[in-house]
Amino acid sequence: MNEADVVRALGALAQETRLRIFRMLVVAGPKGVLPGQMAEALGSSPTALSFHLKELVHAGLASSERDGRHLIYRASFAQMNGLLGFLTAHCCEGQPCEVNAVVCNDCA
Repeated sequence: MNEADVVRALGALAQETRLRIFRMLVVAGPKGVLPGQMAEALGSSPTALSFHLKELVHAGLASSERDGRHLIYRASFAQMNGLLGFLTAHCCEGQPCEVNAVVCNDCA
């Protein structure tokens, strides 16, 4: 994955509805989700949903497949894993990463 792909993917996810749609697709796994199911779950209009799905498909984070009269949308797990890999490449200078919670007594 190159930087342009990463920027496109992060840009697509940097919107609340698209992030919710993508998470719904990830949860659904390989079976995918029909647009009507997504619209109902999100309380979104079909037009708005179509716009957001187009953005996710353009970013390579989702794909659609026609099954008769229906479109099934699925998360692109390869692209998602590529994005995560890009973001974590060379993490912690090649050493195992261990994240410890930092307690801040002065934080509000």
